[in-house]
Amino acid sequence: MPIPSPTHHSRRRSAGLAAGILAVPLLVSLVPVPALADHSPAPSTVTLVGSLQSELGCPGDWQPECPATALTEVEGSPGTYSGTFEVPAGDYAYKAALNGSWAENYGAGGAAGGGDIALTSQGGAVTFTYNHGTHVITSDVPESLVSGAAAHWLAPGVLAWDLSDAPAGSSYRLYSAPDGGLEVLDGAVTGGDYIELERTSDALTPELAARFPHLAAFDSLTLPKKAAQQAKHLLKGQLLAVQVGADGSVLQATALQVPNVLDSLYPNAQKRSLGLSWKGSRPRFDLWAPTARQVNLHVYREGSGGEALATVPLKEGNDGVWSLLGEKGWADAYYLYEVEVYVPETGKVERNVVTDPYSVGLSTNSERSLIVNLMDPALAPAGWETLEKPALEKPEDLSLYELHVRDFSIADTTVPEERRGTYAAFAESGSDGMNRLSDLAAAGLNAVHLLPVNDIGTIEERRDAQAEPQCNLESFAPDSEEQQACVSAIAGKDGFNWGYDPLHYTTPEGSYSTNPADATRIREFRDMVAGLNNTGLRVIQDVVYNHTAGAGQASTNNLDRIVPGYYHRLNPVSGAVETSTCCPNTATENAMMGKLMVDSIVTLARTYKLDGFRFDLMGHHSKQNLLDVRAALDELTLERDGVDGKSIYVYGEGWNFGEVADNARFEQATQANMAGTGIGTFNDRLRDAVRGGGPFDEDPRVQGFGSGLLTRPNGAEVNGTPEEQRARLLLNQDQIKVGLTGNLRDYTFVDRTGAEVTGADVDYNGSPAGYTADPQEAVTYVEAHDNETLFDSLAFKLAPGTSMAERIRFQTLSLSTTAFGQGVSFWHAGGEALRSKSLDRNSYDSGDWFNLLDHTGTENGFARGLPPRADNADKYGFMAPLLADPALKPEPADIAAAREQALALLEIRKSTPLFHLGTAELVQQKVSFPTGGPEQASGVIVMHIDDTAGPDIDGERTGVVVVFNASDAAVTETVEATVGQSFGLHPVQLNGSDDAVKGASFDSATGSFTVPPLTVAVFEAK
Repeated sequence: MPIPSPTHHSRRRSAGLAAGILAVPLLVSLVPVPALADHSPAPSTVTLVGSLQSELGCPGDWQPECPATALTEVEGSPGTYSGTFEVPAGDYAYKAALNGSWAENYGAGGAAGGGDIALTSQGGAVTFTYNHGTHVITSDVPESLVSGAAAHWLAPGVLAWDLSDAPAGSSYRLYSAPDGGLEVLDGAVTGGDYIELERTSDALTPELAARFPHLAAFDSLTLPKKAAQQAKHLLKGQLLAVQVGADGSVLQATALQVPNVLDSLYPNAQKRSLGLSWKGSRPRFDLWAPTARQVNLHVYREGSGGEALATVPLKEGNDGVWSLLGEKGWADAYYLYEVEVYVPETGKVERNVVTDPYSVGLSTNSERSLIVNLMDPALAPAGWETLEKPALEKPEDLSLYELHVRDFSIADTTVPEERRGTYAAFAESGSDGMNRLSDLAAAGLNAVHLLPVNDIGTIEERRDAQAEPQCNLESFAPDSEEQQACVSAIAGKDGFNWGYDPLHYTTPEGSYSTNPADATRIREFRDMVAGLNNTGLRVIQDVVYNHTAGAGQASTNNLDRIVPGYYHRLNPVSGAVETSTCCPNTATENAMMGKLMVDSIVTLARTYKLDGFRFDLMGHHSKQNLLDVRAALDELTLERDGVDGKSIYVYGEGWNFGEVADNARFEQATQANMAGTGIGTFNDRLRDAVRGGGPFDEDPRVQGFGSGLLTRPNGAEVNGTPEEQRARLLLNQDQIKVGLTGNLRDYTFVDRTGAEVTGADVDYNGSPAGYTADPQEAVTYVEAHDNETLFDSLAFKLAPGTSMAERIRFQTLSLSTTAFGQGVSFWHAGGEALRSKSLDRNSYDSGDWFNLLDHTGTENGFARGLPPRADNADKYGFMAPLLADPALKPEPADIAAAREQALALLEIRKSTPLFHLGTAELVQQKVSFPTGGPEQASGVIVMHIDDTAGPDIDGERTGVVVVFNASDAAVTETVEATVGQSFGLHPVQLNGSDDAVKGASFDSATGSFTVPPLTVAVFEAK
């Protein structure tokens, strides 16, 4: 953060190295968006978090809620917290987390959400001290001569190391030891050989500085030519860069970071086909492991247990790829790689037994990779080869529905019990859930965005081993803490998780299959895609390549145990894995991690005929990464690959935060940077303007355009004076207007001051509101899986006494800002039916109870108890009275009314081409906001789309006027350009279920539109 707003931060996830921030728009994801240090109140708890917690009595690492590593306030020193722990010998990383969650955490230098701090313990008592004034946490472990991994081997002949404080007369060496064992004892390095290095410059060359901007100021060290030619051999053992004083004693030493030199040495690996492939009926195995000494393949008949059928060595190629052509009889068997490799973390050569990072099939709980031929006809549903895709002329025509596979059917009693919560439920054409999707599709919804369905590292895949709450959840009061206590007690052991804990990127998650042990999940995933496509819905997969669920030797993640230190982004000084995403960040800027991402996407698109990909925390990837994805997809054709790659839509979270923020390491795939690429990003500007405030407000009652700011104040001081509210509301209205254009950067209109401005001129927390070059680059939303649902947000923000009928109108009005905008419209599943998560701001691990998606229309999920304490306790004071108020719990009739009004929005969008014009030029020609300026009405936006300007787009109408009236009084707004024309209420509204909107009218003589309060009215001219 300034993330600009997260969409993810808290959500995360339980596993991994450390948590970070997600940042961004409705994000509360797993990592918290760190609070500003200057304004942080005294914490209720301070916890030492890190990779050492499991050694200190916690059930796992990186757990801010674990009391075993809590620090206590030092008596007589307010704001200082300390704790002493027996830390076993080893290398660790740590930071401080406040208030039992990741919402506020501090790392190196006291930075909010900052990098992990490296610790090398010799074994014994270590005291940690946190100062709340500076937010710095330290240990009393003395600094060692050997510290971190601050030297970077960039090319065979070049190292980079920050030597700005080096004393005169220093010299430099590169020590190596094939089997490890390098030590610094009594001022000298023992256990290996060395190569003299020459310090050639106090900065990188321009070419290297451009490639590695975060290292630009580092000194350059060069290797002798002969030594550089031995780089491949040297990289298979331990390496240490050493500074030697004039007297020959060691002044400092550090390990090396080697990803860049590996990329330099093995460029041809980028052209190789990796993973499992087939040569006729014989499987072929290719694994990139350039630092390995030996790789063996173990083949098994079963997915768990039993002796290996065969153990065969692979052959190493000059490109670092180890290969083997297997036997015909291995089809449908399972395999593992055994990789002999030096591991810096342990300081010795290890024999790591791992699954294939390119796995396309797995056994239960990802124990072994499956030898499966994806072209096997038995894995294809009937009609798979000729499956017809729902028509889509352009991305702007998309109306997306964000849906979690388990949520969709786990509570649907019309689905056979064994198929609930699985891919197979989408093939149950007569179920309540599929009927719901059919109704939405008929109204205009045309794509389902599935939350992560890749192999997930934190869900037990055996149904009979998944824990269930051990209490009667229905028996507790609506504002009780009992439900959350019961659900939280089994969190991580049940069958629910959002899924942002990737283990294998290219294999479907096994817990969503009726049989995770074999290839059943592949067939059922295809059944799901076919079922949705046949319902009229395209299928988009949420993909998570920005981090892994874990890293290092103790992790189940295979990448770091195949090529240690390569696949994750490392702190440039300590060498610790960066965790700003929430978990161990991947380094897709490294060639082979970037290749893994692109290869995985292409495989998924071809194997499952997917229609789009949504990239989690896309801003942590480079812009080039995403352009590579786009280019690779564009190469796919129906004739050769079974899918039209050019029709696949790509979008993601373009948040700017963490160690890569502001293009620190590369040009990021952030909101502004993606302008002109056709790749979409989530628009947090409109979201916040409609809802009010942001996802991380201390007081959740901050109001916005769609929640009664000024026009129906809730009385909370946080909203300011009437004058302040008016000023903020008019800014919100400008931000929404820009959002309605597709958030176009260069769109011109008259703003709240009366000035002609562009979208980029409108402010959003110090950044431009408009940032796209084309409407398809804006994904417009007011709720998502992150943060509170729209209904829950309105529960906090609407004025006390607001009736349920009025709440429905606020809900509909808010959703309309996405349905009637020129960008891609995005809805969260259940938003059309007032879905609630009982005010949970981060339900990633809140179980089925708090993530209920009811298809019967009887329950919306509100008042199911206070949500899990870890992410919500600081808001319990606001929540409890709301949950206890029966007037805030909608009845079935209320849910039905909301649903009908929402479906009408979809019908209007679908039937009216003017709401998805498709280009910035057409939007500028046709879309205007005629009632701007300083005297405009509060809580009212008028949008005119004139089809008489420019080319004729809509053959059924000459124009549309939309009046968004969020005020509590009827309004009459004049649009001079409509005088003498014949505008009438859109037939969907005229013939719909909402009687209030039928009172809207148009006076042709004056060009005046009259609209009831809390109403969005669409008028069309024939």
